[in-house]
Amino acid sequence: MRNKIIGLVLLFALAVVLGACGNTKFKADYSLELPDFEHVNQRGEKVSLESLKGKPWIGMYIFTNCTSICPPMSFNMTQVQEKLKKKGVEDYNIVAFSVDPDVDKPEVLADYLKRYNVPDESKWNLLTGYSQKYIEQFAVKSTKIIVKDDPNTDQVIHGNQFFLVDKDGKIVKMYSGYAKNAEDVPIDTIASDIETYIDENL
Repeated sequence: MRNKIIGLVLLFALAVVLGACGNTKFKADYSLELPDFEHVNQRGEKVSLESLKGKPWIGMYIFTNCTSICPPMSFNMTQVQEKLKKKGVEDYNIVAFSVDPDVDKPEVLADYLKRYNVPDESKWNLLTGYSQKYIEQFAVKSTKIIVKDDPNTDQVIHGNQFFLVDKDGKIVKMYSGYAKNAEDVPIDTIASDIETYIDENL
């Protein structure tokens, strides 16, 4: 009888452990480790991969003279932040890499951000302070997103993805940051993924 009770206790304990493992709701789609970087943001502050670690962040590529997808992408990111604000989520950052760094000085990026109704500007880091060649190589090699200067215009070709980076500096999710039909941008999913990741990992 005693052995039977011990067996039932062990079986219950195993079930609890397995149940806890199975309750993880956040599922990473990728595990792309980013290389170290250190750039400057729109406030003139140095921002590095190391300084961003400890919290998740959502990244994208933009530039201030963009006449196509950057404005709606930037607006969509403000909508993600608005959702996070309503959920009471605080432990995250937003990082936008300029793909036109020669033009996009910190003060230019600061003016660009003022065009949008940003719920919390302190969480935004619009980065610059590197060469055009650097950001093109960084984007393709590290985030698998195309960035390419158009020599015939003042525009830069770049992908429309938002990418979610975990607290250890690895890309774990990618989303469409722009769509012709704005409703096709998964704003609710992005906000929910960030919330779930934080709940389970911080």
